[in-house]
Amino acid sequence: MMQTLTLPFAYPFMQSAALMALIVAIPAALLSCFMILRGWSLMGDAISHAVLPGIVLAYITGLPLLIGAFAAGTTCAALSGWIQENSRVKSDTVLGVVMAGMFGLGLVIYVATPSDMHLDHILFGNILGVGPGDFATAGTIGAAITAAIVLKWRDLALWSFDPVQARVAGLPVRLLHYGLLAMISASVVAMLSAVGIILSVALLIAPGAIGFLTTRRLPVMLTVACAAAAMAALAGVWASFWLDSAPAPTIVLALTVMFIAAFARRQWQARQAAPHSQAP
Repeated sequence: MMQTLTLPFAYPFMQSAALMALIVAIPAALLSCFMILRGWSLMGDAISHAVLPGIVLAYITGLPLLIGAFAAGTTCAALSGWIQENSRVKSDTVLGVVMAGMFGLGLVIYVATPSDMHLDHILFGNILGVGPGDFATAGTIGAAITAAIVLKWRDLALWSFDPVQARVAGLPVRLLHYGLLAMISASVVAMLSAVGIILSVALLIAPGAIGFLTTRRLPVMLTVACAAAAMAALAGVWASFWLDSAPAPTIVLALTVMFIAAFARRQWQARQAAPHSQAP
């Protein structure tokens, strides 16, 4: 039994994969809580897809891929926010159009510029092949995001629940707005080498959703989200060894199972409380 539990992590590449999964999961989980509270779930999806043209252009011009990805993600977030503020189009429509347009632009540029860049690694990550440079980038970004949220979580909480009250209280709401967008973009950049563009969406949504279903207190929600993301990261890497599957989608599958369990528990609690609320 003990050998079954520890054997996958006896290999250095599996240890590296587990460590990288933890490094990117924690800051993503913290961000996911505020994205859920703000109703920004689609924003994470939009930014993760929008980084593709930046990556391709950076590769063509010889710039670091992470710079291109961050620039494209930030541009997508800023463009979406500007359109929402200056039009009657709803936010989900704006994000859908911008996301699809940016992703399509990236694919067109990629096909039009033959290269030895592997699109699969960009879309789905290559967590089993991460190196020291990937750890340095993900660790630096993850630590900066975590520190910012730990220091400013109360301001972000008030702004998330009541932007008007936050403005009256003197908080820099515009800075909080675009600061959160920048952190989401940076988080996607940190997850590129681990889970790729597409699967990063799950890490930016599912942990916060699990925490939201579990509690109504923000500090507990943040703790539950981080714990869920960390457990899914380790369980996904461990299970991928025995299932002979890729770690990234297995991590996403683990998060999905945890979300279903949290939803079922919430429904059960609601049914248990219903007879008491109807009693005279």
